[in-house]
Amino acid sequence: MTATHTGGTHTHSAGRHWAEGLTVFAAIMLMIAGVLDILRGIMAVAEDDIFVNTPNYVFEFDLTVWGWIHLALGAVAVIVSVGLFQAATWARVAGIAIGGLIIIGNFLSMPYYPVWSIVMIATSGFIIWALSVVRQEDFDETFTTPPRSR
Repeated sequence: MTATHTGGTHTHSAGRHWAEGLTVFAAIMLMIAGVLDILRGIMAVAEDDIFVNTPNYVFEFDLTVWGWIHLALGAVAVIVSVGLFQAATWARVAGIAIGGLIIIGNFLSMPYYPVWSIVMIATSGFIIWALSVVRQEDFDETFTTPPRSR
């Protein structure tokens, strides 16, 4: 006896696995970005002299203020990543928003820690991409229905 499989089931299953993978990827990366932003914020609040200050930069801010901003962004990113692990729709929207805010925050603080800012901008770009390409129906079905046995 042989079993026949329809093409629709395979496509449906592939879309589901794609959605699961991207959502988990985004959640893990957002968690890592959040923790690293928290640590960066603590460094800026505790010791201003760790960061090199570039003179004559257009966006010149107090490093302690930037530390608190990064600390807050990191804390929100960690909370949103927990929501992504639970597949909450609000977490997808908030993840895209917090990813954008992390990009803006790191762009504005680029003269103080340029290489790290570029790494965080790229990481946040991947997070936004991963949360944006998953279709809503794949996202909803991924975490509400059990996988089919083969």
